[in-house]
Amino acid sequence: MDVFLALEQSALGAVMRGSWFLYPLANVLHIIGLAGFAGAIAIMDARLLGAFQAMPLAPFVSRWRQIAVVAFAVQVVSGVLLFSAEASAIIENPVFRAKVLLIVVGLANVAVFEFVTKPGLATWREGRPPPSARLSGAVSLATWLAVAAAGRLIAYF
Repeated sequence: MDVFLALEQSALGAVMRGSWFLYPLANVLHIIGLAGFAGAIAIMDARLLGAFQAMPLAPFVSRWRQIAVVAFAVQVVSGVLLFSAEASAIIENPVFRAKVLLIVVGLANVAVFEFVTKPGLATWREGRPPPSARLSGAVSLATWLAVAAAGRLIAYF
């Protein structure tokens, strides 16, 4: 807990609490990042679930992945800024802890897709995606929607 108190009491935490525009700006950036990330993830996962079958999988996912990565980076940076303002209190919030755990699950799903599922997709060209791809898409969609919901619920717990 000392590390979270230290972050809160750091210059960054003080600036975030003391500025009339930095905290709201970080909050707006977090929401913009959420919109970009959720949109890109939803489109990629829809493809893995069987939508947009006329589009070849690899280039389709590659394009949207770039947007997802940038939006996720915006989310991480803005999230750290928001967290630094009240780190010692937020870390105690059970919904925040659930959100962090869900992010780990989401990132683990990305790793499984990249290193286990994706190599097997090289031979898949058209039609309904294989079960492993559909499962990855379903887990991803459910997990990232839960992350977004948890993020919005933090203020209420």
